[in-house]
Amino acid sequence: MTNAPAKTPAAKAAAVKSARVWQRMLSGRRLDLLDPSPLDVELDDIAHGLARVARWNGQTKGAHIFSVAQHSLLVEALARAKTPRLDVKGRLAVLLHDAPEYVVGDMISPFKVVIGDSYKAVEKRLLAAIHLRFGLQAKLPETLTKLIKDADRQAAYLEATRLAGFADEEARKFFGAPPKFSAALERDYLTPWSASTAKNNFIERFEKLLRA
Repeated sequence: MTNAPAKTPAAKAAAVKSARVWQRMLSGRRLDLLDPSPLDVELDDIAHGLARVARWNGQTKGAHIFSVAQHSLLVEALARAKTPRLDVKGRLAVLLHDAPEYVVGDMISPFKVVIGDSYKAVEKRLLAAIHLRFGLQAKLPETLTKLIKDADRQAAYLEATRLAGFADEEARKFFGAPPKFSAALERDYLTPWSASTAKNNFIERFEKLLRA
C-alpha cells in the first residue's frame, strides 16, 4: 500500500482557507477562529455558551453541571475578596477570563498539555477580540493577569474538593493551599445552577459592572 504524499505548506494553507473556520452563534454572528472580530462578539452568546459548558468534563456532583459561567462568577468573587479596590475594568476582565470557552469549550488541563500550544493560540486570539469588544486592553497588565491566575487556582481548589471528588491533599498538590473563603461564598457559588440560572446570573453581574 502506497503512502499518500505529504501536503506542501501551500496545500495546507489552501485546505485551511477552503474549510469552515467560523462558529455561527444564536445571535446570527459568525465568529472566525483564525481572525476573530470584536464586532462579532455578543454578551448573550457568551453567557449562553458558558452556561452550557461543563467544568471538569462534567465529572461533578449535583443535579446540574458546574458551568464555566458559574466558575467565572466564583473567580470574580474570589478576586474581589482578595483585592477590594480592584476597579470595574479589572473585575470585568476577571469575569471574562474564560470567555473564549463559549466558542472552543472547556478543555481540561491534561488535554491541553497533550495537544500543546495550538489551542492556546486560538484562545488568545479570541480573548483579545472579547477584551476589545468590551473596552478592555487586548493584553492585560501582568498584575491583573496574576490576580486572575491566583483566583482561578483558588476556584479550582474549591471546585475540586467540593464538587469533583478530590481529597484535600491531592488538591493541594495541583492547586496549592486552600483559599480563605466565607460560608456565604460556598453557599452562593458552589452549588451547581441550572443553565438558565447560570446564564442570567452571568449577564446580571456583567451588566452591573458596566453600569458601575
